Amino acid sequence: MSTVKGPAPAPSSFPGSEKLRIGIVHARWNKEIIDALVAGAVQSLQKAGVPTENILIESVPGSWELPAGCQIMLDQKPVDAVIAIGCLIKGSTMHFEYICDCATHGLMRLGLETKRPVVLGVLTVLNDDQGLERAGIGRNGKPGHNHGEDWGFAAVEMALKSQGKM
Repeated sequence: MSTVKGPAPAPSSFPGSEKLRIGIVHARWNKEIIDALVAGAVQSLQKAGVPTENILIESVPGSWELPAGCQIMLDQKPVDAVIAIGCLIKGSTMHFEYICDCATHGLMRLGLETKRPVVLGVLTVLNDDQGLERAGIGRNGKPGHNHGEDWGFAAVEMALKSQGKM
């Protein structure tokens, strides 16, 4: 039995998106995967109608720093939503579990406290192949799907909803 994972298709239009400012804060670990995810998010933001000049991109050292980096962006830049992009690949120690837990909880808390959408764009994968597939790069005959595209659309939808426009 097969399953279909991922969100239902995003709305086909986003009236008001041309006025949105969307931030992306990304970790620098696992650069090949991160670069593809950021590119996918930017592409979907543009497709949704967000002008390129209204997309702000900043980096932080790693996924541990994503909540703080997003908080700094939300405090210092006039953004309507922020996408936190990272990729954690499980190793042989508990480090993976600690970072995953803290980063995801921190991002959720930040969105609730600031009342501005914070999109969770943090891949938590067991190996390099899973990360590459979820970045749309793929390997070993599995091209995968770039989840950054989904996060861009989610940021636009949630920003408009938070403004009462959807």
